[in-house]
Amino acid sequence: MAQAGNDFDTITISLASPDDVQKWSWGEVTKPETINYRTLRPEKDGLFCERIFGPTKDWECYCGKYKKIRFRGVTCDRCGVEVARSKVRRERMGHIKLAAPVAHIWFSKGTPSRIGLLLDLSPRNLDRVLYFAQYLVTEIDEELKEQMTESLHSELETLTLQREENQETVRSK
Repeated sequence: MAQAGNDFDTITISLASPDDVQKWSWGEVTKPETINYRTLRPEKDGLFCERIFGPTKDWECYCGKYKKIRFRGVTCDRCGVEVARSKVRRERMGHIKLAAPVAHIWFSKGTPSRIGLLLDLSPRNLDRVLYFAQYLVTEIDEELKEQMTESLHSELETLTLQREENQETVRSK
C-alpha cells in the first residue's frame, strides 16, 4: 500500500543562501517601478515584470505577438515573455543584486534579536554594525599585520626625519 503524500518524519527550516536564491530566480529586478500609469501594464525589468515573473494574461506575451494556447512554451523574441498561464506569476521569483549585504528586520529587530544573540551583541551595537557606524573584526591575518606594522614604522621614521629637516631650515633662516 502506498504511503500518503503528507507522511514525514522531520522538517527542516533554514535561510536560503545567495546561491539558492540565484538558482530559484527567473531574472534580476533592476528598476523600482511597478506599473506604467498610462498603460496599466507592468514595467519592463520592474517589480512586476512579465519577462521575469510571467504573463499577466493567459497564453499571451507582453507585446501581443503570440496569443492563444497553441504558442504554449514559446518565448517571444520581441519582449522576452514566455507564453504560459498567468498563474505562473505566483510561483516565479526574481532577485535584486545589492551593493552590500543586508539583514532582514525580522532577524535584527525581533525580541530577542536573533542576530544579536548569535553574535553576542546588544541591540544598540547590532544596529550600529548593520547601519555601518561600527564594524566587527572576525579574523586577523598575523603576517599581514606584521607587514603593515613594519611599513607604518618606516613611514613614521621618514616623516619624522622630514619634519626635523624642515624645522632646521626654518631655524636657519
